[in-house]
Amino acid sequence: MTNVISLGGSIVAPDKVDESYLEKFVGLIKEFLLNNVERRFIIVVGGGGPARTWQSAYRNVGKTLGDPINDEAADWIGIMATRLNAQLVKALFGAYCTDDVITDPNEERRAPDGTARIFTGRVLLAAGWKPGFSSDNDAALLAKRFGAKTIINLSNIEKVYTADPKTDPLAKPLDDITWKEFRAITGNEWTPGKNVPFDPIASRTAEDADIDVICAAGRNLENLRQILCYGLYTGTLIHS
Repeated sequence: MTNVISLGGSIVAPDKVDESYLEKFVGLIKEFLLNNVERRFIIVVGGGGPARTWQSAYRNVGKTLGDPINDEAADWIGIMATRLNAQLVKALFGAYCTDDVITDPNEERRAPDGTARIFTGRVLLAAGWKPGFSSDNDAALLAKRFGAKTIINLSNIEKVYTADPKTDPLAKPLDDITWKEFRAITGNEWTPGKNVPFDPIASRTAEDADIDVICAAGRNLENLRQILCYGLYTGTLIHS
């Protein structure tokens, strides 16, 4: 069994690295690895605070200099933040994660004997690939590649709402929503740093591949345990 987790960078590093959270998160995943030798994890890590801080600096300084702001350049800055975060999480898994961090979900890697290998350990870490979408899309592509039918999307929100609860007091939390309904809320376009429960480009990838996404609060690790055990959980299921 391969579980795919899209781990929001805002959970790993909201402003600086949350060491306490990482200790508990990695410990929980290792617990599942110890209890079930058939279980593997693909963990795709976002950029979080470092991405927002460095992108903001680029925009602010660029504006002061009178230079045009380039979305592709801003995306690359965010991508580099995801790779730093992913490298940290990979290191914490030690011998469980024997492969390099994946930065291209379509890449074919080959062993010395010529066989195609991308996943030789029991944990695979991935980060941002290229401009045009967030690391959520990498999670969707990897889920499709490895036959996972569900992505666990961990962020700083507990559920998807009918609208942005920060601006709409009538917004209501949802237990489940279809991809069509979800995309009507979030739109279909990506801009660097866009703050939505699941990236619009990734949403199309997941919908086309008939992959479900569970959106849940990343800091609630007991809830993550329930998701991994296929029990009752708090979150929103996005499905076809």
